[in-house]
Amino acid sequence: QARLRDSGGGLVQAGGSLRLTCVGFPGTFNLDPVAWFRQPPGKEREFVAAIGRSPGPTTYADSVKGRFTISRDKAKNTVYLQMNSLQSEDTAIYFCAAGHYYSNLRESYDFWGQGTQVTVSS
Repeated sequence: QARLRDSGGGLVQAGGSLRLTCVGFPGTFNLDPVAWFRQPPGKEREFVAAIGRSPGPTTYADSVKGRFTISRDKAKNTVYLQMNSLQSEDTAIYFCAAGHYYSNLRESYDFWGQGTQVTVSS
């Protein structure tokens, strides 16, 4: 059973970059699809990016396409979300999630990190 720990959030100026990290604990994390979701203030949780079973197709929300990159380091049981050209609209709590189905739907993911806050100042 996978357990997840996400980190790497912080305060950054518009146009800056951050890299979020999701570490998976013993289980099938290195094989499972992993996604990042985010929850902006006062809004519903929304899909950001996902990576499928290794070697891993990837998919992105239109709002982050071309700016964010999701990747996996199997040796470290880790999935990253590199975020470039950050905008104030990217301010949110970011959650990593793992599951058995590669999808942009919340219900496809069974295990969730605790969340990490990203704040972009304009």
